[in-house]
Amino acid sequence: MSAALAAQLLVVTRAPVPGRSKTRLTPPCTPGQAAAIAAAAVSDTLDAVRATPVARRVVALDGAPGDLDLSGCTVVPQVDGDLGTRLAAAFADAMGPVGSLPTLLIGMDTPQVTPALLAACLDRLLTGDRGTAVLGTAPDGGWWALGLHCAAAAGVLPDVPMSRADTGERTHAALEDAGLTVLDLPELADIDHFPDALSVADACAPGTRTARVVAEVAAALGAAAPTCR
Repeated sequence: MSAALAAQLLVVTRAPVPGRSKTRLTPPCTPGQAAAIAAAAVSDTLDAVRATPVARRVVALDGAPGDLDLSGCTVVPQVDGDLGTRLAAAFADAMGPVGSLPTLLIGMDTPQVTPALLAACLDRLLTGDRGTAVLGTAPDGGWWALGLHCAAAAGVLPDVPMSRADTGERTHAALEDAGLTVLDLPELADIDHFPDALSVADACAPGTRTARVVAEVAAALGAAAPTCR
């Protein structure tokens, strides 16, 4: 049995709705195109999560699920508040007060993740004790994954400014200031603006929803479509 089975994956996402999903893709995308990219990214992310051998999968969802396939996942609603507050609450809802499974939180902005990568990230988390965290940063200065052994450790997140060029650095520092040893995970690009969507789609496996939808949107916009690897 893989050590990764003794852990859980937590996906924090907003339901893909035009005008609320991936709004930084507009322009050049229309709200409908941005929502279509978001829906594809969420679905590919959840496919990877379902294929990863873990004990439990949780989705912290903002909004109604609509057509999202959430099978195999426990769904909890996101709380109100800024992003740091919502992330901390998602950890608390997924992990409970005591004795919960080590948890790796990811968003839906990195649909190029694979089950092998997620399992490797969890294995790295499980090499440490409750005083260990793992953090995967993004090239834009943010982060795409955070793994913790207890929900209390996420209490630093509401005080970290989010969606900034130094968010990853500040998150790393806040965790260390709280007494945690922070281990690095691989860096991954995430989808914020449309050039990011092109880059991420190019990193996705051919035939995935994200690769297909981004290519369709790029063609409609006259932009350079992602290439198949």
